Amino acid sequence: MAQDGPMEEELDLRNLKCPLPAMLAKKALAKAAPGAILIVLADDPLAVVDIPHMCHGEGHAVESVTACPGHHAFRLRRAAAVAAADAG
Repeated sequence: MAQDGPMEEELDLRNLKCPLPAMLAKKALAKAAPGAILIVLADDPLAVVDIPHMCHGEGHAVESVTACPGHHAFRLRRAAAVAAADAG
């Protein structure tokens, strides 16, 4: 069955402490297709700062941050094209 819109994946990073949630979210976004949606679940209090900061630095979009009982859910969209030119 064809799926409308971008592919969506969930990454449960609860019970992990800083800096792991941001690092693992960055790694998952790097592997995702351009425009893909990644839902990240994290309960580390610093994740609400670290994950949006990482996304800003990498060019990814934070579409929403939702407070859930005991954790936050981050809806992230991978950048259409990651700037590989910065590496050289």
